[in-house]
Amino acid sequence: MSAILGVLLLVPFSGISQTDPKVETKVDTLAIKIGEQIHYTITVDADSTAVVNFPEGQTFSPLETVNAIIGDTIRNKDRITLQRIYALTQFDSGAYTIPPQIVTINERQIFTDSFRVKVADVAVDTTKQKMYDIKPLIEVERSTADMWITALIILLALIVIGGLVYWFFIRKKPLTEEEKVALLPPYDRALLELKKLENSKYLIHDEYKQYYSELTNIVRMYLEEDVHLSAMESTTSELITKLEMLKDSGELKLGEDTIHQFQKILQTADLVKFAKSKPATSVAEQDRKLVEEIVVKTHEALPEPTEEDLLLNEEYLAELAKKKQRKRIYWAAAIFAGIIFLGGAFSVAYFGIKQVKDTVFGYPTKDLLEGEWVSSSYGFPPIQLETPDVLVRQEVQLPKEAEELIKQLQAFSYGSYVGIFSVSTSSVTYKEESEPNFEAAISTILSNFEQLGLKNIITKQEEFTTQSGVKGIKTFGTGTLETPAQKGKKAKYNILSFGGKGFMQQVVITWEDGDAYAEQIVERILNSLDVKTQA
Repeated sequence: MSAILGVLLLVPFSGISQTDPKVETKVDTLAIKIGEQIHYTITVDADSTAVVNFPEGQTFSPLETVNAIIGDTIRNKDRITLQRIYALTQFDSGAYTIPPQIVTINERQIFTDSFRVKVADVAVDTTKQKMYDIKPLIEVERSTADMWITALIILLALIVIGGLVYWFFIRKKPLTEEEKVALLPPYDRALLELKKLENSKYLIHDEYKQYYSELTNIVRMYLEEDVHLSAMESTTSELITKLEMLKDSGELKLGEDTIHQFQKILQTADLVKFAKSKPATSVAEQDRKLVEEIVVKTHEALPEPTEEDLLLNEEYLAELAKKKQRKRIYWAAAIFAGIIFLGGAFSVAYFGIKQVKDTVFGYPTKDLLEGEWVSSSYGFPPIQLETPDVLVRQEVQLPKEAEELIKQLQAFSYGSYVGIFSVSTSSVTYKEESEPNFEAAISTILSNFEQLGLKNIITKQEEFTTQSGVKGIKTFGTGTLETPAQKGKKAKYNILSFGGKGFMQQVVITWEDGDAYAEQIVERILNSLDVKTQA
């Protein structure tokens, strides 16, 4: 028997043989074990100007195409010989028929012969081969490619924000001349400002009002800070009265002549500022020297600060430092909030508020759309499609009247009809070679929708063609969910039906109306959908 089989394998199987053109097919074996490959060869002899199209994709179902290799191309004058070799396999034991293949030559279709192939189990001698327990599940780490990109963007943003905060608020910036002067004690600051006034050009430019304004402000500010008098808001007479009261109480040991000199300088300044008086330059310079002497004498006349005064001063400085630190923190928080706000506003303007909200807070169908998709074949006759997640096999309990008609039902699904998104497939083979009743099957699905809470169902129907040219029926429409959890929510559905004598295939997709991400998912599934019509 094996010798006969070996001879048969060497003999090419002819397809449609004509004088012009000719198509020949052969296989290297008619019996394999599970997972082994069959090499199916198609050879075409035609005119050198002919356009030849070989079978593409999974057209050899129920066998799976592993690879297609372009063989030798031989030219002989006005003739050409083309060859295509297909590697086929099957992972279930049984007897399978490789269906006729279509070779198109100049828009003329030529069908090859079919082949019957046996796939055998791998024999295992359990008496010699030790049996092992099923290995436990292994946890697989999720791909971190997208996470690294996101983490890098966040890290760069944090570095930029941190750099801005450090540069403007944390680092010790060099002090300006005004800040250095402001940090000096009141006595030293007053003497320094009087020295600057001496070197100013106010008197050269006849700006006596500015000169006397600065002169009186310097001495008043000193008295307010060092003597603790409310000097800045006091009139000349009020300020002199306060100084005399301090002198009489013994808190300020100033001579009468010093107070008198100070009074005269303040009166001269009032005349210059309010009566436009203009004293001699020498008088103005002398007044500055007298103010400097008054500041020195006042500083010397002040009693030594007590330990309590020093502690109060330290507490004041500490509180001042805390206020500055709080101010820096407030500014840093304001800048950070501003960056977040501007970034959010730009993102909303560029991408739209829904896209930004769904990206930040997440959205189920957006995660499905952007996740890793799965391309697989489901049931027999097989339904090939790409989905956001793998479809899980469902155990379906058929009623007795259906068991009398149905030979086998294979169903797979993801999600549920009343959920936010679902996709399911079913492949049915019948006991009799009769045409499938699409209308009855579609009506059953719509009735199931109604039982699950979908009301006011609108139904439309049109022809649908898969990527390989298989035609079917597309039933689609909308409805309103009236379940307690999703009352009043609009839903959409697609029912794709295919079949032939003795079998039927269906794909059902449901999703929420207005969900842009689900619409993209459905479009991608439909573009990937393909069915094999060999039962």
